[in-house]
Amino acid sequence: MMYAFIAVLLMALVTYLPRVLPIAVFRKEIKSTFIKSFLQYVPYAVLGALTFPDIINSTNNYITAVCGTAVALILAYREKSLFIVALGAILTVYVTGLVL
Repeated sequence: MMYAFIAVLLMALVTYLPRVLPIAVFRKEIKSTFIKSFLQYVPYAVLGALTFPDIINSTNNYITAVCGTAVALILAYREKSLFIVALGAILTVYVTGLVL
């Protein structure tokens, strides 16, 4: 029981620190345009780095995964809704899997 309690406390600390430290350290407004633009794109880069390997390895066939990703990127570039992008990618993977 004590092990679980310590584990929960450590997880809470690890989750809480990254949220509080920037507020505690950076009290003044960031004036550098380079740092502002860098911080603006970090969430997208991290999200892409976390999800892209799973996208490619989501099927047993790389060709179907690449085709689904390509269709999703094209639909997203054309500013379709998230539902249409997801549905298009899923259908592309399914059809490509049937063909191959």
